[in-house]
Amino acid sequence: MSNALALLLWGLVVGLDLVSIGQFMIARPLVAGTVAGLLVGDPGAGVAVGLVLELFALDVMPVGAVRYPDYGLGAIAATAVAAGAPAELALGLGVVLGLVVAMAGEFGSHLVREANAAATMTQEPALAAGDARTVTRLHGGGLLRDGARALIVCGLGLALAAVVRSTALMGARAAVLLGAVMVGCAIGTAATGALRVTGRREHVGWLAAGVAAGLLVVMIA
Repeated sequence: MSNALALLLWGLVVGLDLVSIGQFMIARPLVAGTVAGLLVGDPGAGVAVGLVLELFALDVMPVGAVRYPDYGLGAIAATAVAAGAPAELALGLGVVLGLVVAMAGEFGSHLVREANAAATMTQEPALAAGDARTVTRLHGGGLLRDGARALIVCGLGLALAAVVRSTALMGARAAVLLGAVMVGCAIGTAATGALRVTGRREHVGWLAAGVAAGLLVVMIA
């Protein structure tokens, strides 16, 4: 129970950091998953699922009003699935659930934006008059809505994680295959995003240099 409460509170922080407060990058799935793993006593599981979900998240350009999955909340749910289990058996299931929760977080963000817009429309006269108290109330309402979104999505994710852990019937071979598929999809997604962001030909050299440097670090480590 204490672990679940700690994860839920961490989910609140992660969910708010995505847009509403701070944007200190703790909503990145690698960070969110690692801390979630520490909270449940298995940081390795959090790093593993967080790393795979981070590769999916690299395809996202969170600029302006674009819609994008909440991979941070997904990483918390994925960690709850993978914690305490062999990585090769739990990674695939954890990542699949993490992707589902991330999409739920995206839908929740869309609802929050619509509610914020509706609340703003009702206060147009006061806003036009420059009423500072109205602005403060609207900001506070937006924060409360996003906090509620984070708690609800994280809570549902943790509930689904508990169901998956108790009922998932998958042989070792199928579990390993699912994990391999998820890792392959994540690498492909990250590569596609990197190539799209690189754009012009002269930037490809920098991408190649970054990949080479990363491989060198891995080999040395």
